[in-house]
Amino acid sequence: MSLLTGIRDRRLDAAPTRSQTVAFGASGFPIQLMTQTFSAFVVYFYVAHLAVPAEWVAAAMIAHGILNAVLNPVVGAVSDRLRTPWGRRIPWIGLGIVPLVVAFALVWMPPELPAGGLIAWFLVVVAVYDVAFVVVVLNISALFPEIFRTTQERARGNVPRQIFGILGMVLGTALAPMLYGALGWPAMALILGAVSLGMLLWSFRLGMIERRGAVVAEAPMPWRAQLRHTFTNRAFVPYVLGSLMVQTSIAIIIAAIPFYVRYSLHAAEGEASVLLGAIFASAIPSIIGWGAFVRRTSPRTALLVAVAVFGVAVLCFLWPGSVLGAALVGLGVGVGVGGLLQLLEIVLSQIIDDDADRTGHRREGMYFGVNGFVVRGAVVLQAIVAAWVLNAAGFDATLGDAQPNAVDGGIRIMLAVVPLGFTALAWLCFWLYPIRRR
Repeated sequence: MSLLTGIRDRRLDAAPTRSQTVAFGASGFPIQLMTQTFSAFVVYFYVAHLAVPAEWVAAAMIAHGILNAVLNPVVGAVSDRLRTPWGRRIPWIGLGIVPLVVAFALVWMPPELPAGGLIAWFLVVVAVYDVAFVVVVLNISALFPEIFRTTQERARGNVPRQIFGILGMVLGTALAPMLYGALGWPAMALILGAVSLGMLLWSFRLGMIERRGAVVAEAPMPWRAQLRHTFTNRAFVPYVLGSLMVQTSIAIIIAAIPFYVRYSLHAAEGEASVLLGAIFASAIPSIIGWGAFVRRTSPRTALLVAVAVFGVAVLCFLWPGSVLGAALVGLGVGVGVGGLLQLLEIVLSQIIDDDADRTGHRREGMYFGVNGFVVRGAVVLQAIVAAWVLNAAGFDATLGDAQPNAVDGGIRIMLAVVPLGFTALAWLCFWLYPIRRR
């Protein structure tokens, strides 16, 4: 039997096994490893190492963000309409894995070119990376509600995926500097690319399985009807707005922590890793606890509690005067982050189930795509908030550590009060979420 035949005949008829659940969840590691490495170091690599003008790289990053956002709903809608003997999602993932990893590696391996040539290389390679990333990641996300069909299955099935994802985040920000510092940027790219490729292939081979009979026999929903049913869905609209508020709050916190450590706690810049480490350290075990909690309550109730825990914990960043005290607050914040990581996709999967009951079409791709498009706005909101707060507080980078007294208060407001405001808006959106059944 050929590989293609094996993929075609491999179908899921019941709940996934533990090995299938772990293999599917393993995809979270390479996805986050590449995402965090790219977002954390690509600007530094092209500006500081390759001497490309910062404004050129900034413009290229804006183009990258726009392309990524637009691709999400387009790829999602096309994926929902696809009908092949191998399923709707599997062909996309299988064809996209290798281009994704190769493009990721090539980002860090440009030929010797002048600045104009380097920025052209960046634009072309990152465009390929964006297309492949959305194709692979969106279709993996769309498989989640299909493989795991009940809240019980989803609560258990999302645990390994989120744990693998957090490990990928940590290594993406911690391992990459060690590798490029010791071996150089091309070696870093090849090592991380090889690890990502191996994990994705293992996950694809053993964990990514479409259900037998999941694709409806009738023709796909027309494009206009897809948009109408998505943007008039009474459950999806408050969900996606709440998700945007949550993602904005998290983005602001991550951006504010380095300022908080240096200018409010007056500690070394490297101590920021202690705060981030505390958040991740408590997020991993709390994911398991939130999984048990949602099985006993309902997705809506569990999400409301998680958002409340996150908001209260974030507000406590107002008071610490030392890195140790801030790290203790970070442990509480991590509990809320673990709940959000565990529950947001479970709630979106419930929306997709409800939509399928009403329309007769399973449209995971469209919903995950539109959600991805909307939450990209978190990056824009984070940048606006950071610039406004720092300017209002009188922050001046040329002064070094000798900042005005107002800067400490402004940074604490940016880290604690502003995220609490976005979190409160998120809680209100999720309170309006109409699906209350278990």
